[in-house]
Amino acid sequence: RNNYQFFTPGMQQKVIERLTLENKLRHAMELDELLVYFQPQYDIRTMEIVGLEALLRWQPQGGELVSPAKFIPIAEETGLICTMGEWVLETVCSQAAKWVKEGLLNDTIMVAVNLSVRQLNQDLVEIITRILDQSGFAAKQLELELTESMVMDDLKSTSVLLDLLHKLGVHISIDDFGTGYSSLSSLKHLPIDVLKIDQSFVADIGQDTHGEAIIRAVAAMAKSLNLRIIAEGIETEQQLAFLRKNGCYCIQGYYFSKPLTIAETEALLRKQNKQPKDNHLGIR
Repeated sequence: RNNYQFFTPGMQQKVIERLTLENKLRHAMELDELLVYFQPQYDIRTMEIVGLEALLRWQPQGGELVSPAKFIPIAEETGLICTMGEWVLETVCSQAAKWVKEGLLNDTIMVAVNLSVRQLNQDLVEIITRILDQSGFAAKQLELELTESMVMDDLKSTSVLLDLLHKLGVHISIDDFGTGYSSLSSLKHLPIDVLKIDQSFVADIGQDTHGEAIIRAVAAMAKSLNLRIIAEGIETEQQLAFLRKNGCYCIQGYYFSKPLTIAETEALLRKQNKQPKDNHLGIR
């Protein structure tokens, strides 16, 4: 009200591009254009892979990879994320089960899958039970990631759902921790196994003492609550040294590895299995 705005040709162009992208995304699954990449998580004390985070990617036929920042919001808005999310779970569990049978994935390596807030409104327990049964992948190696804001938006119903999922044997991880508004009392009553420190805090290491203080506090809290803690977005030696000093030993980021294709991940697992158990990455 009480304002006016000028139309520009660029506005119409953005609308057309968005609609075009949405139409292509609706056919992405039937055209086999969706891919799953994995980003490894390392324990810097042993330099071994202790986890793999599954990441959805989209590569239109004859084209380049589309940034998740472009297509994930569209998938969320249109509800396509539910179908895609189920496809990711099926693909990841089937692939992980295959690696287990081949001896590439031992029972100490967790495989994480991100959940969308829309998926929480599905019969998620039934879906995951079916996928685990069909794939043969062990529930104890599957980690489901929810953002802190997703959990806190409807704490009561989400808590009930997480309890049911936890009873299946899967692990629950809170992603982007530190960016939401959860309270310690809430965390105490939730069946959480892992806290992931948001990469925005990691990026502040060496530049912002407030961000460093948050990391120290989260690491201490996770230890007292007997939770695993993972720091993501590590890109420098300085960040790695700070995290090691403050007791955050499980990390992921471009400093160690970018997200990898299934074939690249398999090659990395084979390489780790063949190398001596001390210092796989040659990092001290």
